[in-house]
Amino acid sequence: GTAVDLLRLLFQIDTVKTPLQSAQGFVKAGGFHRIYKGVGSEVCMESITAAAFFMYETMKHLIPLHDQLAPVNHMLSASMGEVATACLIRVPTEVIKTRMQTSMYGASTSFKAATLVLQHDCIRGFYCGFWTTIMREV
Repeated sequence: GTAVDLLRLLFQIDTVKTPLQSAQGFVKAGGFHRIYKGVGSEVCMESITAAAFFMYETMKHLIPLHDQLAPVNHMLSASMGEVATACLIRVPTEVIKTRMQTSMYGASTSFKAATLVLQHDCIRGFYCGFWTTIMREV
């Protein structure tokens, strides 16, 4: 129960932070009115990244460091698994969520926001902030 409450609190902080950082300003970006926009993409992202956790185990067996270097093996495996799964999945869904919350393209659904990101910025648009996310996560 406490973990769920903490996650709810952190989600609220993140969703308030997005319009605060918007170039439009807090009120024009929707303020508290659009606080739950983009939740659909977040739900999809969480389920996919949870299912993709197997990458850690895979990487652990592929990296040939054993015995005294086992801690390094775990560290590298976790980092590579995080980049390979979570960052490749998380960053595009975060982009969609922030576009929805700030009404950047005026999209009414997460799918429409994703389509507009693709039209305006190509695939590159989905990975805006990718390296920052990697530095934060790894």
